Parts: sequence; C-alpha cells; structure tokens
Amino acid sequence: MTPAILFPAEWYPQSGIQLTWPHEETDWAYMLDEVTACYIELAREIARRERLLIVTPHPKQVKQLLQGVVDLEAVTFAQCPTNDTWARDHGGITLFCDGTPAIYDFKFNGWGLKFAANYDNLITSTLCRQGRFNARYENRLNFVVEGGALESDGAGTLLTTSECLLSPNRNGEWSQARIEEYLKETFGLQRVLWLDHGYLAGDDTDSHIDTLARFAPGNTIVYVQCTDPTDEHYEALRRMEEQLRTFTTLEGTPYRLLPLPMANAVYDENGERLPATYANFLIMNDAVLYPTYRQPANDQAAAQVLQQAFPDREIVGIDCSPLIRQHGSLHCVTMQYPKDVLR
Repeated sequence: MTPAILFPAEWYPQSGIQLTWPHEETDWAYMLDEVTACYIELAREIARRERLLIVTPHPKQVKQLLQGVVDLEAVTFAQCPTNDTWARDHGGITLFCDGTPAIYDFKFNGWGLKFAANYDNLITSTLCRQGRFNARYENRLNFVVEGGALESDGAGTLLTTSECLLSPNRNGEWSQARIEEYLKETFGLQRVLWLDHGYLAGDDTDSHIDTLARFAPGNTIVYVQCTDPTDEHYEALRRMEEQLRTFTTLEGTPYRLLPLPMANAVYDENGERLPATYANFLIMNDAVLYPTYRQPANDQAAAQVLQQAFPDREIVGIDCSPLIRQHGSLHCVTMQYPKDVLR
C-alpha cells in the first residue's frame, strides 16, 4: 500500500527553526559585523518563541556572541562545516509519511551551479547523523531542489515557479511533466500550480516562489504587487498577478489574494539592484517575522497586509537590509521543523 504523505504548510505547529550562522569563510566576510548583528536579532526573536538550532563551524564563538542577548536555554548548537548561510535552501524538508516525520535531503547545488555548495549539501545528512531530529532520514540527492522553491498549503497543492524548477542547471534532463510527476509522488500532492511570471532584479535563485507569492491559511495567497509602471518589474509582476487570479482551490473557488507592496529600489555599492521583497517572511507558531528595509511607509504597509493574512499572530519586523546585500532575505536564512521533530 502506498504511504499517505503530507507536506505540511509552514503554519503547521513547529518544534523549532534552523539558522546557519555567517562566518569569515563565507561571502559575508566583507560585512561580517553588520550581518552578524542581523542574525543576533533574528536569533533573539526566534528563541523567545521556539527552539533555535544554530549550525556553525564555530559554536563556541557564536555562543559567546549570544551570551546575555539571546535565551541560550532555547538554543542548540550543531558544529558543521558550511559554505554559506541560506538554511531555506540547504536545509532538510520535513514530510510526514503515514504520520511519521521524515527529513528529506535533496541535492543542493548552489542554485544551479552558481556558487560552491560542497559543505552545504552535506549539512542535513550531518545533522541527522548527529541525532538532531526525531525523524527518519530520507536520501533524495538524485533531485536538485531548494526549500525556497516550494510553497505548500498543507492540503495537497504546491505553488512553485517554472523558471526555477525547470532551470537547466538543476534537473536539466527532466521534462516539466516528469518533474511534476516526481513532485506529486514525493510530496503527496494532488497538483502543482506553476507560476510562469514574476522575478526580482538581483535574485540569484531563478525566481524562488518565496520571493514572490506565499500561501497563508484560509485559501489565501500573499504576493508582491508592483503599481509603478516605470519600475522594471511592473510588467512581469502584473502578469504574475493576472495568473494568480486564474488559480482556484481544489474546490474550484478563487483564492483570496492579498497584495504586498513593492519595496522601493535598493542598490548595492556597484549600483546593482537588490531583491528586496516583503514576501520573504517566516511563519512561526505565534508570530510572523518579516523583513523590513528602512522604508517606514512600505515596511508598515507590509505589516498591515501580513496582519490580515495572519490575524492570530504577532507581526514582527526585522531589518534585513544587510541580508539583501547577498541577494536573499529573512525566509531564505531560516528553516522550520514541525512539532516533535527538532530535538
């Protein structure tokens, strides 16, 4: 008999969150103090609410950094070599197979061979060997996918982008039909909704879904909307919005669509636009942590939309201006684990 498989939504009750900590051998070296301050704030807010797993080659150094600032009783440190810090993409993905949790370890190849990932691709298997999870380990290294590319409603529907999952440097020899069949079988899905439009300048991920559109409870999709016709994203995000309007639930009813504001353009020191997006939020048991970008009006408007989507949760902003300097944001650096999974 085929096992019943559940890919839980992010708002499924959680046991904790993983952060993979920046260090001087990562791409953060040139701005390590600035990004570390952002991570400390993230760690503080997470540990106030749930268990926090910190993956780092230097646990003693990180523990000293957090002393007196973060509730260390809520923190577990796992020593492990790392290339980078994007836990959403190298972290294990939890599924339930006949009610029993399993950590699925997919291949991470640096977003289509763009960056080194030799250490990061081993993090999940290392954590499992260290006994960090109350879950079975499932080797799925035959398939390349990142957690930021997958958005589950917990009821059999997956939302993803065709640009990312059909990227030739991930599973290039696989057709869309074969990838869809694999996703349905592996994640216990009834269907896959492919978003064919939408991108952010400066994004290295080939349009991860978690930068553009996200599921929320009550058949809701929260998505980035661009209302400025002079913005380079306007046409692509307009087409994305039109496609979202065509999507219906399994019961055939339209989704409740809640538009997030488009962040004002942010540029790096070389004049390259950075992928500032309010869709890159983390859903926790009692809160939603969301990225802010030192844009008070937009930051506040995003908080109001997220409060509509998650009326029973506290909406907490964290300045992620440092994170987008390396082309990611808050959701990208975190990975949640369902209840009873994280030891």
